[in-house]
Amino acid sequence: MLIPILIALYILIALTMVVSLLLNGVRPSKTLAWLLAIFTIPVAGVLLYILFGRNRRRSKMFSLKNQFAPIQPLENANCNPQISDDKLKITHLINKTTHCGITCHNDLELLKDGKITFESIFEAIEGAKEHIHLQYYIFEDGELADRLLDIFERKVASNVTIRLLYDGIGSYSLSKKYLKKLKDIGVETAQFLPFKFGRFLASLNYRNHRKIIVIDNKIGFTGGINISDKYLRGDQTLGKWHDTHLKIEGEAVDFLNRLFVTDWFLASGKKVEASNFKTQAIHRHKTSLQIVPSGPDDDFDVMEQVYFSIINSSQKYLYIVNPYIIPNHAILQALMTAALSGVDVRILMSTTTDIKLVDWCVRAYFESYLKAGIKIYLYADGFLHSKVMLCDDEIASVGTANLDNRSLQQNYEAQVFVYDRDLCKRMKSDFFKDCEKSLILNDYNQYKERPWIQKLIQGFAKLLSPLL
Repeated sequence: MLIPILIALYILIALTMVVSLLLNGVRPSKTLAWLLAIFTIPVAGVLLYILFGRNRRRSKMFSLKNQFAPIQPLENANCNPQISDDKLKITHLINKTTHCGITCHNDLELLKDGKITFESIFEAIEGAKEHIHLQYYIFEDGELADRLLDIFERKVASNVTIRLLYDGIGSYSLSKKYLKKLKDIGVETAQFLPFKFGRFLASLNYRNHRKIIVIDNKIGFTGGINISDKYLRGDQTLGKWHDTHLKIEGEAVDFLNRLFVTDWFLASGKKVEASNFKTQAIHRHKTSLQIVPSGPDDDFDVMEQVYFSIINSSQKYLYIVNPYIIPNHAILQALMTAALSGVDVRILMSTTTDIKLVDWCVRAYFESYLKAGIKIYLYADGFLHSKVMLCDDEIASVGTANLDNRSLQQNYEAQVFVYDRDLCKRMKSDFFKDCEKSLILNDYNQYKERPWIQKLIQGFAKLLSPLL
């Protein structure tokens, strides 16, 4: 008697999910794939759909409109970035979808790798007078965390308010002992979507991947670097970790701070009025940039749209540094179309990644790249974790978003798009230097003759790409 009841219950649940897919599905191919999984893989198909398949843009996890007004662009009558009309359309796209307009009165410092980045961060934090806001996907115990703890203790004693937001999965190893020390000295902490059984299925796949520091609403840091000692000492498997970060001073910092206080409210339930923080504009330099937040609750696929637009706007060159390039159909076609149209498209990534399955999936697309004339560079001197895109000496992008389904659809990300020719040229020079240290793949005929077992493994991994 029990078995028929369970079967009937399962069928009812499956039919409910089918109705949800038909009402809320976005891509027909993806909808069909989930329908097949639900009816051909008993129980597991339903669980996989709950974990990975639901359309968060229709059924939002969080309703930000009820808590915060959209971030409005600052009024900059004299803000006129020196970019072509095609690139100017991208700035309008960002403004329309995120309400983050161009800010012009900024100083920008490019930071490469952990040592230089953390020296700059520690120096800035030491100078804090009012508040320090930190938000990280990975925050691990170790030398860096201990040094921050020491600084925090001194700053709290000087009446500086410190808030630390960390992701529940990315920072899962962060010890309770360390968190207690933070609490004891007066640091406020919050965990984004903690690893709890009751919310496990609903939240596991949606992580906050942002890395942000804001100090007194005057200095901001963001990019790819987490709080982890592997940025100082590397690790046994991948060697030294290489990454790119930005130090920002000026108007754009206010956008980073508003993004932090929004995420802080989502994680802690404590509302911090962004309007209470004064915007610190400076006029020493006029670097034009836009902060681009994205996440599964957005009305549009913001990061995918921006990346797609930049790729399509490229006329001379498009250089990408990213360890996790697992493109969906639109991004793949855009990359191939650019290369076939005569654009110099190059991809720089590490020889391997920190997850073997992801590595196989990344390599599954190499043959398509090479066939279209895209050059691939495999960096061997450690693990290249940067998320960088350079286009035509007009746009330089640095941040947290990879070119995979997880970053484009599921994670909360933050990317900076800079419209500055000098920075683009400097980063392009750095790109070429890293390419000189790398193994180049540019022979399609040679690559397609790789062993069939590699093709089989990569083909299987490619099937899982929507989940990675």
